[in-house]
Amino acid sequence: MTLSSTRKSAVRAGALTAALAAFLCTTATTVSVASAESPSARPAAVQADVPAGVTAGVAVFDRQTGTFTEQLNTAAQFRSASVVKLLIALDVLWNRSPDALPAADRARIDTMLRGSDDTAASTFWSNNGSGAIVDRMVTRLGLTDTARPPSTHPGYWGYTALSARDTVKIYRHLLDSAPAATRDYLLGDLRQSTRCATDGYDQHFGIAGSFNRPWAVKQGWSGFSSGGCTAPTATAAGAAEDPAGTDARTPAGADAVDLSRPALHTTGVVGAGDRSIVAVFTLHPGGTSYGKAYTDIGRLTRSLNVPGASRPAGTWVGTWGSGVRVRTQATTTSGAITTLPAGVEVLVGCQKRGQQVSQPPYVNDWWAHLPQYGGYMTNIYLSVPENQVPGVPVC
Repeated sequence: MTLSSTRKSAVRAGALTAALAAFLCTTATTVSVASAESPSARPAAVQADVPAGVTAGVAVFDRQTGTFTEQLNTAAQFRSASVVKLLIALDVLWNRSPDALPAADRARIDTMLRGSDDTAASTFWSNNGSGAIVDRMVTRLGLTDTARPPSTHPGYWGYTALSARDTVKIYRHLLDSAPAATRDYLLGDLRQSTRCATDGYDQHFGIAGSFNRPWAVKQGWSGFSSGGCTAPTATAAGAAEDPAGTDARTPAGADAVDLSRPALHTTGVVGAGDRSIVAVFTLHPGGTSYGKAYTDIGRLTRSLNVPGASRPAGTWVGTWGSGVRVRTQATTTSGAITTLPAGVEVLVGCQKRGQQVSQPPYVNDWWAHLPQYGGYMTNIYLSVPENQVPGVPVC
């Protein structure tokens, strides 16, 4: 049966039936780096495709040529959200080998970087001097746009001011200047970034969703109410990152940093030999859903010139519905891998017939394979009028 676009739109506007929700959905609960500006900071041709309404700061640095391939608002300050966890981890390991850390601290760094755990970050922040951590790292790495959280919010480490160009400096230090043991340990954690963060947000957007491995990422998000994925397992320290964004703008460093609009950032290294360093910071209009911001930063990241990056094959397709599950097989009874952020765009590699899914009066037995997730979703929740996605091959 072919769904007409008019009739399918009507279905999307309605509530999901209890039977289908039980099958498919779950409620989403929620040389120093400092002096390396010349010649590597020569202006680069910008091809970044910034979605409408999005404010972005972008830097892509090619370590092989020593030049930037993308530069857009590189000095603009954003609230860092969880990207500051890079500085927290480097501070813990400054003049200290990972092997010398107590087991509890190693475990905290692992979960802080792999699962972006807020409780671990808050523990280090409290134990190691709070804003003094940022001050020390600014001096050590020669950062120019980075500043501790404003005096009105000293405990909110996610309000640390950070820019795209300073983020490139952080990664250049980690890759080229840090002791090998520190480099390998921290990058090892970033390479093991989990799809679901410990607060229940899907953190494989941007770099992780746009390029094939090898990559290593540290992501950041702030100001969203739900991020799909699994149910949150760590929420108590979330306020340390972003309480509610009640103060629209508060001074941080030399400039005012926006604490109100939803923020989504993707940073890391991409390609063989960690050839490219990528930093993309974004702010979105108030009220933007996580799925929409996830989609927009994905489109922006895919538009960038990232030397050494390998891009996955497939067709990007929008989705609709809340709590849609990705499953191991094309059936509603197979294991659930994760849930999708509501309305997110997904990469469809191929499609095949599977279990028939019914949402009266409509039915669909086509399922899409999502290579980035390693599983299937029913085509009923793809934003196309047909049961089968046009132009996508059969698995």
